[in-house]
Amino acid sequence: MTDDQAEIDADDAGIATLTIQGAKDLNILGTPVVEQLTARLDDLAARPGLRVLVLRGTGDRAFSAGADVHEMARLQPGSARVFIRRLARLCETVRTFPVPVLARIPGWCLGGALELAMSCDLRISSTGGRFAMPEIEVGIPSVIHAALLPRLVGSARARRLILTGETIDAATALDWGLVDQVVEADQLDDAVRRAAERLAGFGPSVVRQQKRLLRDWEEQDLDEAVEASVAEFGAAFETGEPQERMQRFLDRKAGG
Repeated sequence: MTDDQAEIDADDAGIATLTIQGAKDLNILGTPVVEQLTARLDDLAARPGLRVLVLRGTGDRAFSAGADVHEMARLQPGSARVFIRRLARLCETVRTFPVPVLARIPGWCLGGALELAMSCDLRISSTGGRFAMPEIEVGIPSVIHAALLPRLVGSARARRLILTGETIDAATALDWGLVDQVVEADQLDDAVRRAAERLAGFGPSVVRQQKRLLRDWEEQDLDEAVEASVAEFGAAFETGEPQERMQRFLDRKAGG
């Protein structure tokens, strides 16, 4: 495995960009790429100054066109399980990443790549975004983090995408709730930057706390989530961020 399949760029605001590299012109997710991305994410997760992560592919043709079909065509049952578990770990590393992750989607976002994008917290697409779960067309089921799809778009739309393998455009993806924002292609980088800067401008402790709570709520019933949140509210005041930011708000209000 080479070291050129994922590149990290970080700035002084705590915003890092992780770029898929060396993965063909559509940022295909083969084993070397998946392993390198996961290793980079593990490294980034340990950085205390990190506030936001942007995940993107190289170029503007695709976020990624999905898992490497050439590699999958050679799999046997045992190696298939290893392959998909490796991809599952990548998606789960993104889903459980300690700070918000934004997916920059300029074009194709298919199959395993859509699962990776759904594992992100926010998805920003250009009008050229195209989305599909085409696994059924090549004889395999949609698995692992495809399980997030019904939560995002509802069970009926999830069934439609997964069973038909059809492609939807960015406008449809926005209408369905699969992406959070759609902009013209020449505005995509600005839109991603604005979203990242907004998140980076909040207190770093509360953002990490809120992301963890959102993740916990997915596994908790309502009563458990409410009760656990009481302790979390108190814990927020241990960081000093509420006192500082509330006083700043009151000072602004008093100053007109």
